Amino acid sequence: MALRMWASSAANALGVSCAPKSHLLPAFSLSRCFSTVLEGLKYATTHEWVKHEGSVATIGVTDHAQSHLGDVVFADLPEGGTVTAGKAFASVESVKATSDVNSPISGEIVEVNTKLSDSPGLINSSPYEEGWMIKVKPSNPAELESLMGPEEYKKFCEEEDAHH
Repeated sequence: MALRMWASSAANALGVSCAPKSHLLPAFSLSRCFSTVLEGLKYATTHEWVKHEGSVATIGVTDHAQSHLGDVVFADLPEGGTVTAGKAFASVESVKATSDVNSPISGEIVEVNTKLSDSPGLINSSPYEEGWMIKVKPSNPAELESLMGPEEYKKFCEEEDAHH
C-alpha cells in the first residue's frame, strides 16, 4: 500500500495521469500508467504521435506504445516516398514482437531518422525527441484535426489499459 501511495504522489508531482486500478492488482501493475503524454502533439488511436511545425510534421511512436513493445532491437524505416494515413510505413521489432507503425497523416516523406538504424533503442529511451521516425510534408493538413489531443489520448490509454 505504501508503494501505491508513493506512486500516486509521484504521478501527481510529475503531472502524469493514471486510471484508478482495483485494490486487488499487484503494485507493479501501476507501471503502465507512467507513460508520458506531451502537450503540443497530436495522437492516433494506433499510438503514433505527430508534431506539426510549419510545413513539416514529425512522426514517431508514443511512450505508451514503446512501453508495451518492450526493448526495441530493430526499426525498419522507409527510405523516402509517401505515406498514407492509417497505413503502415515502418515496422519495429522488440524483444516481445514485431509491430507495424502506421502513419497518422498522409504526405511526402522529407526526412528519415537514420540514427534508428544503429540505435533503435532511442525509440524506448527518447520516443518524442531522438526516437522520432520520419518527417512528412502533409498532403492533407485536415487529417491533423481528426487526431486526439493530449488529454483525449491520456483518457484513451487509460480506457484501453483497463480493458487489458
